[in-house]
Amino acid sequence: MSTLADSLLGAYKWLTPYEMVLCAIDLFLLGWYAVPARRSYRWVDFVPSAGVLTSALSLIRGDMTLPALILYGLSGLFFLFTVKRIRAPERRAPLPKRRRLRAIFRAASCLAAMSAVVLALLLAGELRYNPASDFRKLSYSEAFVRLNERLSKEYPFGDRKRVDWEALERKYAPVFHEAEKKRDKKLYYKALREYLFSFRDGHIQIVNEALYEDNPVFKREAGGGFGIGAVLLDNGQVRVGLLLKGSPAERGGMALGDEIVEWNGKPALDVYRAAAWSDNPTATEGARRMNQGRFMTRGAVGSRVEVEYRSRANGELRKTTLQAYEDDYATLKATRAKPTRKDAPVEGLVLENGYGYIRIRYFLPNDAVPDPAGLFASILKDFQNRSVKGLIVDVRDNPGGDDDVAAAIAGYLSVWKRHYEFVSYYSRTTGRFEINPGETRVITPKESGYKGKVAILINHGTASSAEGLPLVLKGRPRTVIVGFNSTNGSFGVMSRPIEAKMPEGYLLRFPDGRSLDAHYAVQGDSDDQGRGGVSPDIQVPLNEETFAAKYIEGQDVELQAAIEALEKTHSAQ
Repeated sequence: MSTLADSLLGAYKWLTPYEMVLCAIDLFLLGWYAVPARRSYRWVDFVPSAGVLTSALSLIRGDMTLPALILYGLSGLFFLFTVKRIRAPERRAPLPKRRRLRAIFRAASCLAAMSAVVLALLLAGELRYNPASDFRKLSYSEAFVRLNERLSKEYPFGDRKRVDWEALERKYAPVFHEAEKKRDKKLYYKALREYLFSFRDGHIQIVNEALYEDNPVFKREAGGGFGIGAVLLDNGQVRVGLLLKGSPAERGGMALGDEIVEWNGKPALDVYRAAAWSDNPTATEGARRMNQGRFMTRGAVGSRVEVEYRSRANGELRKTTLQAYEDDYATLKATRAKPTRKDAPVEGLVLENGYGYIRIRYFLPNDAVPDPAGLFASILKDFQNRSVKGLIVDVRDNPGGDDDVAAAIAGYLSVWKRHYEFVSYYSRTTGRFEINPGETRVITPKESGYKGKVAILINHGTASSAEGLPLVLKGRPRTVIVGFNSTNGSFGVMSRPIEAKMPEGYLLRFPDGRSLDAHYAVQGDSDDQGRGGVSPDIQVPLNEETFAAKYIEGQDVELQAAIEALEKTHSAQ
């Protein structure tokens, strides 16, 4: 009840000035017409017109949010029902008994309309108006400065990541100025990308850059493949983790598991760590490390590299020269997990060893599964009826979805009541970040939930809302989180994303909210050193043994590690 009251009382923080005026007008008129007055006032007849005018001004400004539409609708109805009084004012005399039923109906209608206003206020935080900045007509440098200024106020993780906004302006403004002076679109695009990626936030994106479709800069620099992908082992060795059949690398004698010693005359480890291209910003060091292996072995179509490698078969050092060919980004697509909404969000089965296994691809409904949490619960019930030995929940390469779905699923695994998150956004009214009480989430254990042993599989592709499940279940009795590395470290909120329209047509998008723990500290997101996300309780080493099992033999190493951990838990009991 206190959360409801806090949401209503604090709703002004999320309303625009126009919405505040409309709310005041609508509430006044609802109160005025709900209780019949014995005396009429001429000026009241003109109040609905003021509401319509305010609605028009707000619409012109671009506010089409649901709370605003509710207020517009009420203002329009008041105007339609009272417009005749502007020409022919109605005297409000004491109500005859025969019209008492009409008065009751009018009061009930006003109460119903009041409920709509309350709904608008409750939704005001999550669905607030957050207009896109339009910098398209500005120069490159002017647009950058304006973008940097807005982000310095509204970006949710400036403090967490210790962003020095003035230093960023000093570093990049001259580059953008040079790009506009030379009319160099490539320099502008790469500078913009470098600036955005410096935040180390997986939610930041250039929405319409179309990397794999029609991006001339990306194609020129990374459009060619040699038929291999690289993996960095814990000991610093760079190994071939992907080999395409019939590719230049295979024809040159290379094989899965070979160690790349030198790449074009430079130590392979140095080249690996220097790889800069990426699909999306890498928030953590683990994500960066995996991504660099994908892009180390890319280049311009037609470019040649000399590769020195050590054969895994006999340890012999060999050299070969490879030429990059246009492969339609085959090696990148083969190493990029991207579930589609056609895939089932939740699937489960009982493994041969008696453990229940549930894979959650994303935390959203689709046409076939309108209630992912409900499906998760039904799978759990089936597992319990079959007396599974333990439960393995796989959220690897899960890009996220809806926090409410993630929290609901967590309730079926929790054994105690636990805080999930507070959510805070930047308020244009107060000029600071404010908590939205309506999005406070608490995990309450379900009576039908699972109380047994649980292993959660994670990797660097476990992102956004998907990070909430291991985050809230970490520390649960008889629970282990298993993976090669931490989750993605991008747990920001994307309710009403910050958007900016930039020169050359680029649309930028940033998270608008941050998730806070029970102590009001930012949780989940990485810091300026790439530390963040949810770390595994059992970190699987990436050594020669696990590399061979995963990349050469095709075994699910993390799943096997989870089973071994659950078996040890069983033995300990």
